[in-house]
Amino acid sequence: MATLQDISVSAFINILTAFAFLLAFALLRLQPVNDRVYFPKWYLDRARTSPRRSANFVGKFVNLNPWTYLTFLNWMPQAMKKSEDEIVGHAGLDSAVFLRIYTLGLKIFVPITIIALLILIPVNVSNGTLSFLKRDLVMSNIDKLSISNVRPRSVRFFFHVGLEYLFTIWTCVMLYKEYDNVASMRLRFLASQGRRVEQFTVVVRNVPRVPRQSISDTVDHFFRTNHPEHYLCHQGVYNANKFAKLVTKRDNLQNWLDYNQLKFERHPEKRPTKKKGFCGLWGEQVDSIDYYKQQIKDLEKGMAMEQQKVIKDPKSILPVAFVSFNSRWGAAVCAQTQQSKNPTLWLTNWAPEPRDVYWKNLAIPFVSLSIRRLVISLGVFALVFCYMIPIAFVQSLANLEGLEKVAPFLRPVIELKFIKSFLQGFLPGLALKIFLFLLPKVLMLMSKIEGHISLSMLERRTASKYYLFMLVNVFLGSIVTGTAFEQLRAFLHQAPAQIPRTIGVSIPMKATFFITYIMVDGWAGIAGEILRLKPLIIFHLKNMFLVKTERDREKAMYPGSVDFPETLPSLELYFLLGIVYAVVTPILLPFILVFFAFAYLVYRHQIINVYNQRYESAAAFWPHVHSRIIAGLLISQLLLLGLLSTKKAAHSTPLLVILPILTLSFHKYCKHRFEPAFRKYPLEEAMAKDIAERDAEPGLNLEAYLGDAYLHPIFQSFEAEEGELFEVKVDRR
Repeated sequence: MATLQDISVSAFINILTAFAFLLAFALLRLQPVNDRVYFPKWYLDRARTSPRRSANFVGKFVNLNPWTYLTFLNWMPQAMKKSEDEIVGHAGLDSAVFLRIYTLGLKIFVPITIIALLILIPVNVSNGTLSFLKRDLVMSNIDKLSISNVRPRSVRFFFHVGLEYLFTIWTCVMLYKEYDNVASMRLRFLASQGRRVEQFTVVVRNVPRVPRQSISDTVDHFFRTNHPEHYLCHQGVYNANKFAKLVTKRDNLQNWLDYNQLKFERHPEKRPTKKKGFCGLWGEQVDSIDYYKQQIKDLEKGMAMEQQKVIKDPKSILPVAFVSFNSRWGAAVCAQTQQSKNPTLWLTNWAPEPRDVYWKNLAIPFVSLSIRRLVISLGVFALVFCYMIPIAFVQSLANLEGLEKVAPFLRPVIELKFIKSFLQGFLPGLALKIFLFLLPKVLMLMSKIEGHISLSMLERRTASKYYLFMLVNVFLGSIVTGTAFEQLRAFLHQAPAQIPRTIGVSIPMKATFFITYIMVDGWAGIAGEILRLKPLIIFHLKNMFLVKTERDREKAMYPGSVDFPETLPSLELYFLLGIVYAVVTPILLPFILVFFAFAYLVYRHQIINVYNQRYESAAAFWPHVHSRIIAGLLISQLLLLGLLSTKKAAHSTPLLVILPILTLSFHKYCKHRFEPAFRKYPLEEAMAKDIAERDAEPGLNLEAYLGDAYLHPIFQSFEAEEGELFEVKVDRR
């Protein structure tokens, strides 16, 4: 069990690591050679030019202006300059609402921390009982600041019950206000958006196959019959795996052509040449520019033939279509109603924006979807419990005193002072972070197998799985495995009636482990996020060996985006820890406050300067965040209820019974009050925008506007060198 000294060692290591990362970032961002790594968002928006263009040879790599080194911390005030509205315009509503989660954490926990430290710490310390327990029970001096230190049957538990009510009420008030604000922001954002193709389009899945009729004709007939006034056109979805490989090959050839043309422009006295053999190692030597032009020309002819083959082959057309309407009202009616008496056919939903579509999953049939999701649910269940093994190992590192009691032969090594402080104060949090490293990628793969058709839904489903994992393994698993291992000898040598009391006392003791985890993940980890060490190394390696054109250089920047599948569950875990331990072990709260404040500053900078979001869901993830904070409240209340029951607080414990009921009632009210704004599009709003648009643009040609917006990216029009244009036509009404 980590002591104050161990926590101090961990704090020193993590603060030093975070400071080193921040200092390295502040200096590296000033160097011209790193400009594209730390400001890629501005390059993609064409709002920044490389400082290397106007510098001398040394200035292309190193910043020679001494004044900039004196103001190397100016990134902090710059990150705070933009208003929320400016961030919405610059990075989108998803990014702005993501930042609001951190401010919500500060709004909730700043007053809770002040009250808990001023009231509960004195209450817990002044009535100690841990010294009266058996010496076999492992504890630390931090535990004397927790509820475990209050004597059984003490009237002091009324303070804990009263503050649990107060903290729950305050959290619910903040959640209500935030849900109201975010829902209003979402509606304003949707209302202020200009004309967008997804406003007029629904995705239709599981289209039935009719004998002697193509999928396209079936879709056209169905919507002409059932939506005669509003149906406009539809776009079929094709199985084009072979064509995709040709597109990739053409892009590679075009890249080589661009590279050789640039090379010739720089040295016009000599045309570039290459050998036609394997990897250019042998064979006839030819002019590189002419060679690649001819290769691209020949390949584009084959692409055109393959494209037409895919379009005309009935087997290539999948039972999925993007159906567009002549009004937002018509699209809203179709997307939000059942189309057929058979609920497994003609499944309609709002189409994701084109860049949000995950094309590979569009063809999965309804029956297969159900089977896939059942199998993945079982797989997630198995994965969660398989991970209990490494979690138990991490807990053995966190509880060296408990390990000594079970395995005394390790004592000579463990008892070395610095090693002991390092192992208990820093290593457990780091080990857990390492064990969790690959998990989001595994869960994302499982979500893809489930068959979701948009990147935003894939990320939300992955985040749900990851949160379940964090709740069961990181939170409950750390408590259960740590408690069982740590108190093993006490369990074996005491009367059965004493075991519940031992568990009740030991649960708050896990606060020390979570403190070390917060410092590793929430302090040093966030500092590592802004340093971008991995993208920095990859960019320079690609720049040295792979980059041939400006297009390559843009790809090498890799700005990334907010990692919702990993970041949201981690955030929700911090809310859970803060809510649970606010009454149990309030000394943990200042560590969480540092995380929320520091992470808010870092992610604000990243969203403004680095991240380039792949899609815009208009804050569709907010209901999930709200629900998991509510789950944290319920877990906190039930944990405190069980804890007080082990303390024989018969007078104060019954007062907590009604609190979970009130919390669930509040959640149900918020769900009915706000969630429809995230699930459905109001017909009133759709009609108002349609009327306003018809008045402003009476001659608008929507068919031309919608065009091939939902054509598969590999089928998007491509232009050959001679100007010949190939494209897939949209199925018109």
